This record gives sequence, C-alpha cells and structure tokens, in this order.
Amino acid sequence: MTEIRHIVFDIGKVLIHYDPNLPYQRIIPDADERAEFFATVCTHDWNIEQDRGRSWADAEALLISEFPEKEAHIRAFRKHWAEMVPHAYEDSVSIMTGLIDSGRDVTMLTNFAADTFSEARKMYPFLNLPRGVTVSGEVGLIKPDVAIYERHAKDFGLSPEHSVFIDDSLANVEGARAAGWQALHFTGAEKLKADLQALSVSA
Repeated sequence: MTEIRHIVFDIGKVLIHYDPNLPYQRIIPDADERAEFFATVCTHDWNIEQDRGRSWADAEALLISEFPEKEAHIRAFRKHWAEMVPHAYEDSVSIMTGLIDSGRDVTMLTNFAADTFSEARKMYPFLNLPRGVTVSGEVGLIKPDVAIYERHAKDFGLSPEHSVFIDDSLANVEGARAAGWQALHFTGAEKLKADLQALSVSA
C-alpha cells in the first residue's frame, strides 16, 4: 500500500453545507417555478463559471440581458449567497482538524468563486487551519480538470501518488485519480473515517 503523506479536502458538501434552494424557497415560493428557474436561468453551468473566475457583475449582466424580467431573482443569487452555506458538517470538520492536530499535511482544493470563498473563511474560521488552499476562482481552473490537481500538487509540493483527495462529487474524484492521486468519494463522516483507516490514516 502506498503511504499517504498528503490529505486534500474539498469544501462544499464535505466540510460545509451548500444548497442554493435555501434562500430561493423564500424568493420563489412555488417549487415548480423555482426548479424551472434553476434549470433555465441560474443554472449549474452558469454558476460554475464564477468558480472558474468570471465576475458576478459579468455573470449577472449575461443573464439579465437574456431574462430582463428575472433581474431581481438573478441578482438574489449573489446577494443571498451566505444563506446557501448555513452550517458546517461538524463531524467532517472534526476529522480534518484531528488530522491537522496529529501532524498530518492537510490542504484544500475547492471549486469556489474567489469573493464568496473570502466570505466563507470569515463565516467558518476552520477553513484557515489547513496548510493552504487552491481556490478555482483564483487560479482560473476548475475540477475535474486534471490541470487544477496538477497546479495544487505543484504549488504545495505534493507527491500525487502519496496524496489522497476527498470530494462529494464522483467526477471530481475521477479527476484526481486521472492526475495520479488516490481519491475517496465522500458520502458521510463515518464512511470517510473508515476509508481513511483503510489507507492507514487514523482520523
């Protein structure tokens, strides 16, 4: 078994909860109308471009030009973003902080807009505890592109074969494996603890 020397955490849905429906349940109360809005206006593909580095001003302008009648709802996405990340997963955070406290090398690799990540760090100070973080919006690359894993490994001096990446997205897990890393699909803290122990990493 290859020794694990570096442990890399995703953030959203691994360490902190993320759900854009939370503020929009108030903004667009009708469930069908809300689902249609996310399917056709503020889509996942639209939002991921902010994770790649596009400014919110440009992102909003793009949609408002196409859906002028939805301007207030479009601007609400950034305005109420903090409501989308209402709490941390304390059991997962405890695993991460325990690894740090035991002397393990822990970093983070996340798809996140640069400005909202700065807000998240203020909301959740534990995000400042790992040795460092690669934020997609700051480097212009996103998971599961192999290039972002290679960038993270280079910036933080990681040996890919001795690194394990933890993410809730199977596509991102496969991206890490394609970059030569080991990777774990996160489905909950207890499973993560068992998966790490199988790699001889006590959590």
